[in-house]
Amino acid sequence: MDGSTTNGIDAVCTVDRPWGHFQQFVANQVVTVKTITVRPGHRLSLQRHALRSEHWAIAKGTGMFTLDSDVFEVSVGDRVFIPVGGVHRIENTGDENLIIIETQLGVCDENDIERLEDDYGRS
Repeated sequence: MDGSTTNGIDAVCTVDRPWGHFQQFVANQVVTVKTITVRPGHRLSLQRHALRSEHWAIAKGTGMFTLDSDVFEVSVGDRVFIPVGGVHRIENTGDENLIIIETQLGVCDENDIERLEDDYGRS
């Protein structure tokens, strides 16, 4: 991460991933807020979290969203809720970047990712 901390508050940071990147705007033990940008033709790992739930709002683009056994199309204005332990992923099926606003509730820690499948060989 290339962010810094000032007076105990995390500064905005951008983190590159093989599928795109995310920007983190707020980070603490109660809530974390990010934008996630997924490049066309890419998708996040199939994953779940043991310590947090997430609310996603689609801000730009279109994609296929998986939550447990349900798979459905999402586009601008759609919102999804991912409960603690919910198996999820999103794939950008459009021609432009897919941008998601993510709000994490619970223990907001990047180490709370259990990857079940990953196109990029990450564990």
